[in-house]
Amino acid sequence: MKAEVINPFLESARNVFEQLIQVSPSTGNLGVKNVEYIADHVWIVIGMTGQLSGNIVFGIQETVALKIVSAMMGGFVITEMDDMSKSAISELGNMISGNASTILSNQGVVVDITPPQVMQSEHLTSFSATKALSIPLLMDGIGEMDIQVMIS
Repeated sequence: MKAEVINPFLESARNVFEQLIQVSPSTGNLGVKNVEYIADHVWIVIGMTGQLSGNIVFGIQETVALKIVSAMMGGFVITEMDDMSKSAISELGNMISGNASTILSNQGVVVDITPPQVMQSEHLTSFSATKALSIPLLMDGIGEMDIQVMIS
């Protein structure tokens, strides 16, 4: 797996966060790790088909997800991951992946994305560990979101 595959998602995530919640995220260190669903997290899973196939997984600690959703709602404090919160966080993943698909297309790589699936740790029944390129996106005052790319 080439490390360049994660760059369109990183660029897109930075742009979406800057436009949506007026935060300029920084990045942590790129690495390869086993994807593990951690307790108290929200997971946005988006499939990719075309010249690149696999999954993009955004992992966000639930408290951070609530801060992001609150910022998306204009500062209205959101305290639980209800249907509205899940819809908003799902749309965040959709926007990041859709913009990344456009960036890839502009580079001559044709991909399609699937609708996002939002999962919370307590609702996960089984998951087989797989390796992914992973990079944390760090947002001052909010927290971090892991971008994990599993592309073949």
